[in-house]
Amino acid sequence: MMETVLRDGQQSLIATRMPISDMLPILGKLDQAGYHALEVWGGATFDSCLRYLNEDPWERLREIRKHVKHTKLQMLLRGQNILGYKNYADDVVETFVQKSIENGIDIIRMFDALNDTRNLRTALAATKKYGGHAQMTISYTTSEFHTIPYYVKLAKEMADMGADSLCIKDMAGILTPQRAYDLVSELKATIDIPIEIHTHATSGIADMTYIKAVEAGADIIDTASSPFAGGTSQPATESMLVALKDLGYDVPVDQTLAAEIAEYFAPIRDRFRNDGGLNPKVMDVQPKSLRYQVPGGMLSNLLAQLKDAGQEDLYEQVLDEVPKVRGDLGYPPLVTPLSQMVGTQALMNVMSGERYKLIPNEIKDYVRGLYGRPPVAIDPAMIKTIIGDEQPITTRPADDIAPQLPGFKAEIGDYAHSMEDILIYGLFPDQGRDFLGRREDRFYDVPVQKIDLSFAPEI
Repeated sequence: MMETVLRDGQQSLIATRMPISDMLPILGKLDQAGYHALEVWGGATFDSCLRYLNEDPWERLREIRKHVKHTKLQMLLRGQNILGYKNYADDVVETFVQKSIENGIDIIRMFDALNDTRNLRTALAATKKYGGHAQMTISYTTSEFHTIPYYVKLAKEMADMGADSLCIKDMAGILTPQRAYDLVSELKATIDIPIEIHTHATSGIADMTYIKAVEAGADIIDTASSPFAGGTSQPATESMLVALKDLGYDVPVDQTLAAEIAEYFAPIRDRFRNDGGLNPKVMDVQPKSLRYQVPGGMLSNLLAQLKDAGQEDLYEQVLDEVPKVRGDLGYPPLVTPLSQMVGTQALMNVMSGERYKLIPNEIKDYVRGLYGRPPVAIDPAMIKTIIGDEQPITTRPADDIAPQLPGFKAEIGDYAHSMEDILIYGLFPDQGRDFLGRREDRFYDVPVQKIDLSFAPEI
């Protein structure tokens, strides 16, 4: 079992607002409980530390590593997007992976929103180069094209590339129990690396999906300590532990410690509930996500946008439009950033009364090929509708991005005292500059010895 309470569990329910002070007292028990790994970093944690918590994300990682001496630490990386929403140059990706491993990460789970493996090459090579465990990831979605043979072929490609393990990432909670059984069965017959299943409880079927995946031979499942489980998070660690042990599986997680961990997090959950940080809506079961094949967070976001515009009555129309837009765009998986882009285009199509009358720049860049290769070729007529006579690129998007670290270093200047600081600025320029500037103020009477930063790696 991989425990997500410190990353995806709290990200899914309280928008990644848990400070390091809430984590430190329980790290010892988390380390002793017998988990395969603890997911502690990546995803939205980096941005949230800077934007909302006034924490250095690198220092957070170092603190966790200091207290967790036996259990592997895991992070989520968006491939060439790193932790942002656009592609970065190879020098930035390699250096970020290097520093993540140096500061304490053992396992890097890397995914690409389009399942374009070209966007994972640099992160994979860097993870192997610096001694990390490279877990390559399939972003799970459904369409007439996303068949089990399609996923098996993709998994085999990832294994052949050198993946140390494989994750099936079901961000919308739409992987059904039988589909999970069939998919895992085929994968176990084709590849011989460990298979991990990640889902969300949004649609109400996640626990059943996990049981069937384990029956088919899945090696690892992702769960969250119960105070931060359910809803748009993962199934509860303690509940899955009881169910699996009752079925006869040898799960090396200590049930007593798992219960004590949950007892620790319960009042923290209650604090967020009482101050409004935990919106009750994220705990709702949303079977509609199975019908529309969209993440629960995307459903609530669309509703909020329509409510702001005073047009909530268009909700069903927008939901009906989402799969149509997705089909027009080559059936991309609805995961960040594609979920936001497809949802916005569907919203514009309905609210304007004319399909593709208004087109966001991000959709144009996607059709230009700047995010990667769509799972299914986009119809030429649709390409013309969106970008006119322009021709989409067919190369790996990052091939056209020059090295960026020297520019980041020059722009942030004396505010940066390490390569980690440069990466803070490079990934999130506005929030990074603000954070590093506030930190500099705290050093007002302390002489700071500058570190030589003239060491951008060769790619």
